[in-house]
Amino acid sequence: MLMPRLIHKLTLLFLFLSLTTATITQQFKEAPQFYNSPDCHSIDQDGIDSDSESDGDKAIFCSEHAVHVAMTLDTAYIRGSMAAILSVLQHTSCPQNIAFHFVASASANTSLLRATISSSFPYLNFRVYTFDDSSVSRLISTSIRSALDCPLNYARSYLANIIPLCVRRVVYLDSDLVLVDDIAKLAATPLGEQSVLAAPEYCNANFTSYFTPTFWSNPSLSLTFADRKPCYFNTGVMVIDLDRWREGDYTTKIEEWMELQKRIRIYELGSLPPFMLVFAGDIVPVDHRWNQHGLGGDNFKGLCRDLHPGPASLLHWSGKGKPWARLDANRPCPLDALWAPYDLLQTPFALDC
Repeated sequence: MLMPRLIHKLTLLFLFLSLTTATITQQFKEAPQFYNSPDCHSIDQDGIDSDSESDGDKAIFCSEHAVHVAMTLDTAYIRGSMAAILSVLQHTSCPQNIAFHFVASASANTSLLRATISSSFPYLNFRVYTFDDSSVSRLISTSIRSALDCPLNYARSYLANIIPLCVRRVVYLDSDLVLVDDIAKLAATPLGEQSVLAAPEYCNANFTSYFTPTFWSNPSLSLTFADRKPCYFNTGVMVIDLDRWREGDYTTKIEEWMELQKRIRIYELGSLPPFMLVFAGDIVPVDHRWNQHGLGGDNFKGLCRDLHPGPASLLHWSGKGKPWARLDANRPCPLDALWAPYDLLQTPFALDC
């Protein structure tokens, strides 16, 4: 009688585990541990009294000597996130001084996401925050690609409300990129006396194409950029002064444009246009090497693209095509080979027939 009962209990346990882990079917390898070079600042000696959290009261999460990195985290892009994390750690001189601030949807299984990160990066300094996406869902208008309509895509507009007040500056990164240079260089970008954010600008891009004829034909709306020289910038890589963001209440300013978009169609492309409406022409330009973007092709076909001329410190597969999907489909683009070394996916052993 004991054996059938044991089998029954094991079966129930297996079903429970299957249900709780169904959201992440991929298995990832453990990454190497990375150590600081001798000249790195010792944050453990700062004696900062950080906010109490269940994942540890580490001084690094409030240290001004740390490089604070913010990323969103979800099951759809977890493979890209793992590669991005590895690339950051591998190419920085002070990996133990990196603090990751991950933002996940309130409806996501954050325990599972946290466990997935911890299993591959046991020594990583990170926290996972929940984003109440219902607060932004009501403001989202449909765009040219459904993936751009995900509420978590808009979390970058709420970082100042999500990340602890003690964090004054953050580098925001998308999940479809890898760094090949020290992120500390990017994080140290001078923001001057009043700029809120820094990012690579692309002034040769057709800026007017990011907004509809309705926007440009409306005299009051088109005057938005009257006192600025706006250029396109990609919001997948930004250095943000969170103190200045909070002081200027820029989240509200972005939301106001989104509310207008619900009434009048003034743009087509997801979370990017509201950022440009608020900041274009007022950001600190960063060298283009820090966002070799567009490697995922356009938003429709995701065709292969070449690198932009010049050096590269960060490779960004923005666009429809993602390197992991193209590799799995055996239809990779040439530049996807640059992403592959950072892929931590655990591939199953081939079985001999």
